[in-house]
Amino acid sequence: MASSPNILVVEDDRETRTLIAKYLRTNSCNVTTAADGREMDKAMADHRVDLLILDVMLPGEDGLTLCRRVRAESQVPIIMLTARGEDVDRILGLEMGADDYLAKPFNPRELLARINAVLRRQATALNASATPSATALSFAGWQIDFRLRELRNPAGARVAMTSAEFDLLRTFCERPGRVLSRDSLLDLTQGRNAGSFERSIDVLVSRIRRKIETDPQDATLIKTVRSGGYMFTPEVEAIATAAAN
Repeated sequence: MASSPNILVVEDDRETRTLIAKYLRTNSCNVTTAADGREMDKAMADHRVDLLILDVMLPGEDGLTLCRRVRAESQVPIIMLTARGEDVDRILGLEMGADDYLAKPFNPRELLARINAVLRRQATALNASATPSATALSFAGWQIDFRLRELRNPAGARVAMTSAEFDLLRTFCERPGRVLSRDSLLDLTQGRNAGSFERSIDVLVSRIRRKIETDPQDATLIKTVRSGGYMFTPEVEAIATAAAN
């Protein structure tokens, strides 16, 4: 981001909260702190928040509940912190809408690196979706044209896609770097139509991988997040296409 990001740290342990805030402030971040959900709500009402650091174990509403509540109202990036590093806790956080997850104890430098990575991904996605003239996106040499509903490979050749495949790939391209659960992908692409089910997403992902991955068995563009869903990994850029004649 061009200006210093506004970070809200929600952590009930005063020592940890102070340590995080001090480190981030020395690295050009504006930091507000909160000890629980009530203070978090007040801070978010009083200040613009660019990224939320949310501890899982909090008094009152826990971090997972707060994450789900914030995500229902806002797309502000969320990084979860927890003393528990088990996969199930990480997966729950991602399913509630968190963008990243860091287990305690952690190196403050790693937290800062994750903050910067999440903010970069969000800026890329917002730039792609907010550009009025962008009717197409590019990723890893590929181009997807929304107006013509077509996909072209790095050599410029058109690649045949079904409507369902196109809609799913578009959904990934518009949300790069985020873990998307099968449930959310169903909602975004098929709207819970009769007969839709989670495994249909797996089938579509497999078909798309065969078309865009160098090695579909070792996918790098659409990565599987164990028990979490899928993540679209390449950087995505908006393309301004010429208007139709």
